[in-house]
Amino acid sequence: MSQAPGAQPSPPSVYHERQRLELCAVHALNNVLQQQLFSQEAADEICKRLAPDSRLNPHRSLLGTGNYDVNVIMAALQGLGLAAVWWDRRRPLSQLALPQVLGLILNLPSPVSLGLLSLPLRRRHWVALRQVDGIYYNLDSKLRAPEALGDEDGVRAFLATALAQGLCEVLLVVTKEVEEKSCWLRTD
Repeated sequence: MSQAPGAQPSPPSVYHERQRLELCAVHALNNVLQQQLFSQEAADEICKRLAPDSRLNPHRSLLGTGNYDVNVIMAALQGLGLAAVWWDRRRPLSQLALPQVLGLILNLPSPVSLGLLSLPLRRRHWVALRQVDGIYYNLDSKLRAPEALGDEDGVRAFLATALAQGLCEVLLVVTKEVEEKSCWLRTD
């Protein structure tokens, strides 16, 4: 079946969860994996496994609304046979072998607001980046829809901007094999 002249091809189907409570880590995991594999309950179970004897679990919010730390993300990925590799910001982004990377999860400073009032506080926010059908997308759960970043140059530019603003951490989501062989890193 052919398209009508001048019709735009339909965009690829990109899985994108929107922000709820403080569940950005759960949303970032599901967005980077492009399906709903994790829930608040699953993340809470990981927290209990990480700190079984702790009354106040250090891996999540005291209020029980989420705000999970990097240990929860790493354990969730490990449970799927994947790994999170910390990207050393001192390396040039040209050394990042993007074809070897399933996706990226960033931890960024995020402004705090109450309605229209912006507060002088900063929280941390997890954001997923992922390639779908040759196009990289910003899958930030605070966005209404995925934001196309383009090709490898586009995602590198996005990362460069985020890293230049400081306080940004980047995790590469890779297979265990890619982690063990360190082939997420270009050496040429």
